[in-house]
Amino acid sequence: MTEPLPAAFRTWFTAQGWHPHPHQLAMLEAARAGESALLIAPTGGGKTLAGFLPSFVALSESPQPGLHTVYVAPLKALTANIAEAMTRLIDEAALDLRLDVRTGDTPSSRRARQARTPPQVLLTTPESLSLMLSWPEAATLFAGVRTLIIDEVHALAGTKRGDQLALCAERLSTLAPGLRRVGLSATVAHPQAMAAYVAGGAPGGARIVRAGAGVAPEIALILPDGPIPWAGHMGLASATAILRQIERAKVTIVFVNSRAQAELLFQELWKINDRNLPIGLHHGSLDLARRSRIEAAMAAGDLRAVIATSSLDLGIDWGDVEQIIQVGAPREAARLAQRIGRANHRMDRPSRAFLAPANRFEVLESIAAREAVLAHELDGEPPGPGALDVLAQHMLLTACHGPFLPDPLFAEVCRAAPYRALDRGHFDEVLGFVETGGYALRAYEEHKRLQRDSLGRMWVRTEAIARTARMNIGTIVDTPRIRVRTRRGKDIGDVDEYFASTLVPGDTFFLGGEVVEFLSLRETTVMVAHAASRTPRVPVYGGNRLSMSRGLAGRVRDLIHDRSRWDGLPRDVRIWLEAQATRSVLPAPDRLLVETFVRQKRWYLVAYGFEGRNAHQTLGLLATRLLEETGAAPLGFVATDDALACWSVREPTDIAALFSPRLLEGDLAEWMAESAVMRRAFREVAVISGLTERQLPGRTKTGRQMTASSDLLYDVLRRYDPDHVLLRATRQDAERGLTSFDRIEALVARVQGRIDHRRLDRVSPLAVPVLLELGRNRIKGGEGEDLLLEEIESLVREAGLP
Repeated sequence: MTEPLPAAFRTWFTAQGWHPHPHQLAMLEAARAGESALLIAPTGGGKTLAGFLPSFVALSESPQPGLHTVYVAPLKALTANIAEAMTRLIDEAALDLRLDVRTGDTPSSRRARQARTPPQVLLTTPESLSLMLSWPEAATLFAGVRTLIIDEVHALAGTKRGDQLALCAERLSTLAPGLRRVGLSATVAHPQAMAAYVAGGAPGGARIVRAGAGVAPEIALILPDGPIPWAGHMGLASATAILRQIERAKVTIVFVNSRAQAELLFQELWKINDRNLPIGLHHGSLDLARRSRIEAAMAAGDLRAVIATSSLDLGIDWGDVEQIIQVGAPREAARLAQRIGRANHRMDRPSRAFLAPANRFEVLESIAAREAVLAHELDGEPPGPGALDVLAQHMLLTACHGPFLPDPLFAEVCRAAPYRALDRGHFDEVLGFVETGGYALRAYEEHKRLQRDSLGRMWVRTEAIARTARMNIGTIVDTPRIRVRTRRGKDIGDVDEYFASTLVPGDTFFLGGEVVEFLSLRETTVMVAHAASRTPRVPVYGGNRLSMSRGLAGRVRDLIHDRSRWDGLPRDVRIWLEAQATRSVLPAPDRLLVETFVRQKRWYLVAYGFEGRNAHQTLGLLATRLLEETGAAPLGFVATDDALACWSVREPTDIAALFSPRLLEGDLAEWMAESAVMRRAFREVAVISGLTERQLPGRTKTGRQMTASSDLLYDVLRRYDPDHVLLRATRQDAERGLTSFDRIEALVARVQGRIDHRRLDRVSPLAVPVLLELGRNRIKGGEGEDLLLEEIESLVREAGLP
């Protein structure tokens, strides 16, 4: 019987005081059988080592020059962290092989060396892999590749970056026949779909290897010292309790859901940090050098805590992290499980986590998320069909590598899991767009990027087009951002371009944990000075809100309805729900509760859909359209993750009809086409597909230029080519993401004949938090907190709450 591990590796494991895990040996066995594999293993289970081990063993037994293994991770910081760990193994085991990193941060001299003498193992990102595959010399560079490792595969599959990587994997397989794929993940909600994504066109699919579950995490709530807030999403009321918990541990990661929340919580903690505990701040708007310093300080154990957004969600291994604190509702059980895994990084010890909900509805969501994680029930949607704008970019980059014939490329694309059901007609439409721009744009020379020769091969028209295409690789289209710099030339970070346009000299705001004063806007730079005041006039500068997943929404509905489970709820929340049951009715899991009442001479309608903020936002747009048709004269609406509130001049009538399939009828397509949501979605599609370019030789377009260009093209296509492939791609994006239209359709179907309408004489207890969101949106300026307190007191009195 063959030893599963060569002697050098057995010696290395022994020197570490370790034994190989069964799942690590199973991955080695799959490799020896030539099988692709998906490894699902909890954080701390050595899954990254399990992914690399077969390659290291193969190279130790049969050395080969040139690239053997390509590792792809979603984050540049993760590639650097993994490279450090794997290089240590290579040195300690005295392996004769070279490992290197290639990302957008890699110096040009190092890139040139990699091109001349490629390492056997290369760590990179989806964007850098796509770039390398567009090189004319890609066929030679990748010919000997035997293994593709995709780390944190759950963070890629089902996204446009994941679509891009799936296409790259098939291109790689064409250049290196027999390529074996490996996927690594700690959180997989749909294992079979994820295995299909990893395998792509690899023969035999991918073997699913599961590690043991490890020790169950310890998850508890952190609540404010005083009453639990009725509304708000920042969690600042729990700052004192959060700091106490930080003091009890060696190192803590405090996760929040937005950059604005990170800045505000960081400031709140420092106000009360009498012991001067070293606490850092980490999010995507901070300057790269600042983020790198925080990461280095965490790795060295110089910080007691770091406040972070999703910028630290994925696999960077800081072994001294004893606990994580999630401030605000996690929105997805899978996201919470991923974040909990950042603590302890060991399978044989429980990860310790604390949830600090920001308001009373978030208490319910946090409890639901805790239950889901402990039950190993992960949420999230299975990967959907591949995006056509990503396919357009891939086609152009394939032509940059060299000419291609459409038929073989179509077969190659269809081997990628996201494009397995791609219709040839749609493929040809995308190809036609890349070739000429399509019917409405073919007269414009700048949209002609490919040309056919007499053999039917597609060539990139000019080297200038190829150079621009490579400059614009990628599927991440951020909100246009502007650098923030002090008068002395020090970069602090960046802010949304829209936010920058609203500032006037003298305005102050938070960035990087500091209060800075706006001085001027110089071209593409916001000039600031450090402000003496610690109270900013403009407290936040934006940040996306996540939407509650379907799985958590269902659990929240069940928790509210099942009174036998209320004993474990905080007293404030329990009294609130009991008051709702007395004065109105509790929302039932399979029904829709709709309340109507008069307040301050306005009629209010509150519907408790529990379908997430994006879905309720779209539901509000649709519902107010029907309210207008029925003569209610709607004045506006506010959407939260839990409910929708509309207010109108006259009483809404026929509530059942309002939430019937009629809601989805009418000229919905035209209404959506006119909405700002569709224009926003089109901008992203236009950038990814190459219709508009962000980067040009010698200059970068501003956000305003990009918006003006994409809006003009959107209007042209709607008028002259309404069935253009990019408009269809835009509608698909908007329906699946920005509008959550599928969740509205599911809600409407679920509640037909199951609507509980309560006509009340006053606001209900459950409606108080929803109406407070309206109050928060109305109240601006320095006196805002006092006005908000008055609004809270007024609503609580009206609802008859203690």
